[in-house]
Amino acid sequence: MTDQHSDYSHQARKRFGQNFLVDPHVIDKIVSTIKPSVTDNIVEIGPGQGAITAPLLARAGKLQAVEVDRDLARLLREKFAANSGFVLHEGDALTFDFAALAQGGKLRVVGNLPYNISTPLIFHLLNVAVHIKDMHFMLQKEVVDRMAAEPGNKIYGRLSVIVQYYCQVMSVFDVPPSAFRPAPKVDSAIVRLIPRQHPIALDSPSFFQTLLRTAFQQRRKTLRNALKQLPGDWNMDMIDIDLSRRPETLAVGEFANLSNQLCSQMPSSP
Repeated sequence: MTDQHSDYSHQARKRFGQNFLVDPHVIDKIVSTIKPSVTDNIVEIGPGQGAITAPLLARAGKLQAVEVDRDLARLLREKFAANSGFVLHEGDALTFDFAALAQGGKLRVVGNLPYNISTPLIFHLLNVAVHIKDMHFMLQKEVVDRMAAEPGNKIYGRLSVIVQYYCQVMSVFDVPPSAFRPAPKVDSAIVRLIPRQHPIALDSPSFFQTLLRTAFQQRRKTLRNALKQLPGDWNMDMIDIDLSRRPETLAVGEFANLSNQLCSQMPSSP
């Protein structure tokens, strides 16, 4: 995340989507929401100038951070040089191997994510959800609303289903643009994601993704019409879900079951 109003030597960079969190009340509220302890293996994505890093370190005693901006990495090394519990990994979080940081214990991942990469970054983390205890992110409020949306809601879609398949999703509280410098043009929100211990087993996670992408491309179509866009020869009479329904009405579990039913008709797994 980022730093309090005493330090603005670093110019926020648009290409990294940087908006530095400066409101001390919001910072305190985030740390209270996370409730860090000395037994936690905390990983912070995009610590920026260290606004959240400092209080998390004070509570947990140790923290690993991933930062792509070289100038900020240098600033962080200087700022926390005296703290042996701070470990900085300089690199792109989109390609970073987070599973390697688990070392037998589950990670608690936090971050003020750049809005331009938030969705692909969360998908990247979901691939290693088995190594994660929980995640707390600052995101664009619109994205958090989409993640938490329920079936039947007009904003319920592919993102909602994928994230809810892997995690429990809780929108914790909203954050106004005035809490940042520079101030973004949108509202933000803190979301808590807790990976599910035993999600419904998928015969093919890649096909599940393809199914969701196809189903929600033309969300006003019925399932029967939407599934015609899937490559392959399907016997729709074997599907035990009402195909006259629209995709936006199906719960996460129904999508998982539909994916498995369609996979069972394939000559071999994709």
